[in-house]
Amino acid sequence: MSIKATPTAGSKLLTPADHTLIMIDFQSQMAFATHSIDAVNLRNNAALVANAAAGFGVPTILTTVAEKSFSGPMFSEITDAFPGQKMLDRTSMNTWEDAAVIDRVNEIGKKRIVLSGLWTGVCIVGPALSAIDQGFEVFVIADACGDVSAEAHNRAMDRMVQAGAQPMTSLQYLLELQRDWARTDTYEMTTGIAKKFGGAYGLGVTYAKSMFGAHEG
Repeated sequence: MSIKATPTAGSKLLTPADHTLIMIDFQSQMAFATHSIDAVNLRNNAALVANAAAGFGVPTILTTVAEKSFSGPMFSEITDAFPGQKMLDRTSMNTWEDAAVIDRVNEIGKKRIVLSGLWTGVCIVGPALSAIDQGFEVFVIADACGDVSAEAHNRAMDRMVQAGAQPMTSLQYLLELQRDWARTDTYEMTTGIAKKFGGAYGLGVTYAKSMFGAHEG
């Protein structure tokens, strides 16, 4: 039987409307011991993810652990993208065991969960495996996570992927939400986020637009 291709997106791709983003424990105390990624890249990638989600209207949960007593506030690069949004502070290392977080997950009602945060091997593995166990489809933004060592981060990613989680990167997340440069309503926002947080790709966008008025669409 022959296979016929059609110009349509695959169902495995994320869209702004089909998932909940949970950003977990991007806090000073957690970042101090993070060595799998340097702090500048971590903060930049987290900001890229937060701004992408906010810009595309993705339902987003921001959660901290022991904010007032131990770990400190969430990175301002993230909270600035969601002005006025309440942090859900927890005592549990596993976000999925916190009733307030799960109430919000159920209120949003999306079958897909996208995770990023600190540390990969504890605070991301916990909700990833728990959500998968309950029938959710889980994605992990690998370069917007970090752990105490590269080994810890990599083994955590291996464990989640073996359980069925799908890994991706922060820039991939942004571009997957846009996916077509003909979507003019979000074109300037997407390229603006890329220019600000997209590293060498963002520099390329800035150069092309400045030097010869290039336009991806």
